[in-house]
Amino acid sequence: MPWYLYLLRCGDGSLYTGISNDVARRLEAHRAGRGARCLRGRGPLTLARRIRVGSRNDALRAEHRVKGLKKERKEKLVRGKVKLKDLMKK
Repeated sequence: MPWYLYLLRCGDGSLYTGISNDVARRLEAHRAGRGARCLRGRGPLTLARRIRVGSRNDALRAEHRVKGLKKERKEKLVRGKVKLKDLMKK
């Protein structure tokens, strides 16, 4: 089963980055308060972008890279102005 990097938009406009092999299930867990603790009370949560990355190891590397980006770069990733593979080259 492939792994995905996903970005969620919180009610305050911030972006949360995570990984999963079942993004829909993970999003529902976040919405129900069973996901990341930092998202509790920050809803409504909407899926801003989902990117297939392959293996779990690739997903972990991508998550680490994207979490280190400034919000402006994350927004470009969400809008498709920058590609994840280009971010991974650096």
